[in-house]
Amino acid sequence: MIHFDLVPEPAGFDENVRKPGGKWLVKNPNPKRPKDYWSPYKGELANGFHSLCAYGAMFEPVGTVDHYLSWDDNPDLAYEWSNYRYCSHWINSSKRTVDNKVLDPFQVGDNWFELLLPSLQLVLSANIPEEKKEIAKFTLTRLHLDHDERVLRQRREWYRMYQEGEITLEGLRKKAPLIARAIEEQG
Repeated sequence: MIHFDLVPEPAGFDENVRKPGGKWLVKNPNPKRPKDYWSPYKGELANGFHSLCAYGAMFEPVGTVDHYLSWDDNPDLAYEWSNYRYCSHWINSSKRTVDNKVLDPFQVGDNWFELLLPSLQLVLSANIPEEKKEIAKFTLTRLHLDHDERVLRQRREWYRMYQEGEITLEGLRKKAPLIARAIEEQG
């Protein structure tokens, strides 16, 4: 994981998502799922995250909108821009309703995680504050970010592309910044 800054709320969001969503919630007090008013803004959310998965920190061309605090536990936040994170679908599905038990990408500090080469496993770095270690370990496990084959396969491909000259280090920084940082630190 890497730090992301809060993405500014886009023009029209209040009028097209928050207000109609709030009205919908009043009319539908116990729905299984919220009505999706947010999808028209997914592209702007993706742009705010530089098309990187908020948790996996790699290029995600077809991500989804993650409600950081889940719809099930926080229906009042279903239509709040500040609760949205851009995310790989399979990681979002893994997260489910654990809410504050996983690190918020907006609150992750610089260099709290490091990628080991050549294994490409993601581990906690010595820079993570002691009080964040347990939640960080849980996040790595729950979201399968440490050494799950799905994420390792992606990392291997980005690393291979760099090694074979298909992508520059600067390009890698934009598409898989944790791998780029590991290469730079390795020298």
